[in-house]
Amino acid sequence: MDEQRAAVRRMQDYISGHINEGIDIAELAKAASFSPWYARKIFIKHLGMTPAVYIRRLKLSKSALRLRDEDCQILDVAMDMGFGSVDGYQRAFRREFGVNPKEYSTSPVPIWLFTPSFIMENERTVSNMSDIRNVFIQVVEKPARKVIIKRGVKATEYWSYCKEVGCDVWGLLTSIKSISGEPVCLWLPEHLRKPVTNEYVQGVEVEIDYSGSVPEGFEVIDLPASTYLLFRGEPFAEEKYESAIGEIWDAEKKYNPEFIGYTWDDQNPRIQLEPVGERGYIELVPVKKIG
Repeated sequence: MDEQRAAVRRMQDYISGHINEGIDIAELAKAASFSPWYARKIFIKHLGMTPAVYIRRLKLSKSALRLRDEDCQILDVAMDMGFGSVDGYQRAFRREFGVNPKEYSTSPVPIWLFTPSFIMENERTVSNMSDIRNVFIQVVEKPARKVIIKRGVKATEYWSYCKEVGCDVWGLLTSIKSISGEPVCLWLPEHLRKPVTNEYVQGVEVEIDYSGSVPEGFEVIDLPASTYLLFRGEPFAEEKYESAIGEIWDAEKKYNPEFIGYTWDDQNPRIQLEPVGERGYIELVPVKKIG
């Protein structure tokens, strides 16, 4: 099983690194070190779709972000992403997102982007990363803003949230242009929760005067300008994300903000960014000036 998972992850990494190119099963099989037939079989087994469907959905989602953020032609996007024709690209885009790419580029609306779950290899050894790795801390200021969120009921962290609400929420949030460049996960303070909703939510920060679409089942909350301590760990191997998160949580518990003239602020949400190995795991903890 571990061998299969490692092979599927190698195929995912190959796709990510060559998404703007044509990718065939022979290349994926080579990356997996298995036959094309077996590589396709284990890909479907672990990811629930064929490599072709996975690649097409990822290409379409990447193209949607280009249409949202860049002043580009539909033809150029279609060709750059390896579609054989503009008509074929437009049909695929509409089937995936329910909107024509030209309409979307002119007036972006929230859409369900494909955000694949990456296979993690099982760790065979346990290392105490906090003993040997650094955590960097800096003060950051966040402006007054709105956050479009999706609430659950019982979730307290990412995996329980995904189980309850669904992991695909992240793709929809990614389609909404954020003032911070990416969606966020939030632990809401008590006054921002509802009687039957949980503390942990996923959302996207937008301008305070945001007047765009809010997806059905989502809501908007207002957050004031606030100060945060940003805790960032060193880059980590993707399969060691749990250890990377643990080292930041340990650092937060040990750190005393009074050393720099602050105290913890329980009126603003703690913020978690997506664990990305190459930049290190990041959390932002709210603080306020003493006195």
